[in-house]
Amino acid sequence: MRSDKILYGLYDDEDLLLSAVERIRREGIPIDEVYSPFPVHGLDKALGLQETRLGITAFIYGLLGLGFAIWMTWYMMIYDWPQDIGGKPSFTWGENMPAFVPILFELTVFCSAHLMAVTFLVRNAMYPGARAANPHPATTDDKFVMEISVRAADEPQVVALFKETGALAIHLKNPES
Repeated sequence: MRSDKILYGLYDDEDLLLSAVERIRREGIPIDEVYSPFPVHGLDKALGLQETRLGITAFIYGLLGLGFAIWMTWYMMIYDWPQDIGGKPSFTWGENMPAFVPILFELTVFCSAHLMAVTFLVRNAMYPGARAANPHPATTDDKFVMEISVRAADEPQVVALFKETGALAIHLKNPES
């Protein structure tokens, strides 16, 4: 659907926002985005968003960390600088693996957590130099903004729906500007 304009509806209550999202979607109008100062329980389902794949990503990052920890402990303690500590053999990684469990666990968690933080920053364009896509400064404080792209013919219907659902303000933006 080619849009001529972008309409923003400003809300001040998350329950009001949720009911507005459900009402507007029932009318068959697609919602492009909702900007919120904090997570709103149930908003993802109301918008019809798919399940997130972040859990799979975290698992893969954890496997990368575990693989790095296995390689690191083998390289440092078996291959590069084998030492006889307390008479324990250092011929194979498998014989010494119980001593490496804390290292394996910590590097798994470390890599998973840090790479998920990087993924979050990149996915949400919050890295240095990125421009904020936030259409209204109040969404970083206490307001919610719903964004809908509309054709000129559908604009009055969407404006009326924003008013009926309790929007505090309605802003119009032309995509060219």
